[in-house]
Amino acid sequence: MLDALTPSAAPFALHNLAAEGFLFATGIENSAPRIEGGRFRRDQMAECGHYDRWREDLALVKAIGCGVLRYGPQLHTTLRAPGVHDWSFADESFAEIRRLGILPVVDLCHFGVPDFIGDFQNPDFPQLFADYAGAFAARFPWVQLYTPVNEMFITAVFSAKYGWWNEQRHDDRSYITAIKNIVRANVLAMQAILRIRPDAIFIQSESTEHFHPECPLSLPHAEHRNAERFLTLDLNYGRRVCSSMYEYLMDNGMTREEYHFFLRQDLKRHCVMGNDWYVTNEHLIGADGHSRWAGEVFGYDTVTRDYHARYGLPVMHTETNMDEGPRGDESERWLWKQWSGLMRLRQDGVPVLGFTWYSLTDQIDWDSALRERNGRVNPRGLFDLDRNIRTVGKAYQRLIATWQPVLAQQGHCLRLPVTAQ
Repeated sequence: MLDALTPSAAPFALHNLAAEGFLFATGIENSAPRIEGGRFRRDQMAECGHYDRWREDLALVKAIGCGVLRYGPQLHTTLRAPGVHDWSFADESFAEIRRLGILPVVDLCHFGVPDFIGDFQNPDFPQLFADYAGAFAARFPWVQLYTPVNEMFITAVFSAKYGWWNEQRHDDRSYITAIKNIVRANVLAMQAILRIRPDAIFIQSESTEHFHPECPLSLPHAEHRNAERFLTLDLNYGRRVCSSMYEYLMDNGMTREEYHFFLRQDLKRHCVMGNDWYVTNEHLIGADGHSRWAGEVFGYDTVTRDYHARYGLPVMHTETNMDEGPRGDESERWLWKQWSGLMRLRQDGVPVLGFTWYSLTDQIDWDSALRERNGRVNPRGLFDLDRNIRTVGKAYQRLIATWQPVLAQQGHCLRLPVTAQ
């Protein structure tokens, strides 16, 4: 186990260290993609009642025992035009977060962009987003932990490969354009934040995926998808992609100079590899290359081990949830399954620094990935939408209360510099 981030991973964090303990977290769901040809925005903060009950929600984070909250102001309501910001909601909510002593991991872009940007095909998005990230860091200099762009892989796949959100495209060229714009935006945002807060730490919240071949004819398709799943993190961390992915990038519009831009970056040492895990993260690939959900085959710990071996970074489990099911206990069973996988990773020497149940409250229409406006409540939160605690909320509360003291004593945790203003 590691008592701190290793010097090779994060030399910036080795001075004036203060233990924060294991990071037990939840999040406020703030997905905001556009659907129906861009005519309608799914704002989950609005749909789940957070704008009206944000003080109550933040109090519930403390009540359940979480010291960490994945949270961010909505990009589409805060960035009104290039260089024009409406900080009114962020000023209030972040003041309360600070007063309560909650450690925020600030989520700056969650699946959608402002109307004036359009979608992830816009080449102006990376610089506009970086300017916004720098403006946020300057306004809230006490914030240290960031997820600039949430789930870069899923953002690109759902918007420009599956055709579900935003630009709703299905072709490889649009998909690679989305990837290079999204990752470039993330990289430029990290640089902008570091100019304001040189000790900032970036916790990538990225979907952890695996693709299983259904038959021998599907092997090439599975091999391609299992290489493709790493593209966003490879580019973000400046890691050379494999030869087949290099050809895939070049064949679909990425230039050599654009590729070398990513290789020139030195930001990995500022990062924690956050990974998200759901029952839908493993896929079965058919002979025709089409995929469908496979359910849990390998599980969180096995697939996470692959990602950790590839990047060598400290890990944080940054998202998971499960519907409570007809018996009302499926989410609790899933919680303990995820926790057991996490503990196995730590036992095997993988430095897992935190765990997140996402999100604090139930969500709306995630059973259709927000594509359909059904208004269906998905019972996946620690609390329902009336803010009554669910069975999984009570279980998570017990888990935190029993494990936090033990993990803090072990000292195998993320340590942060004491430099906050």
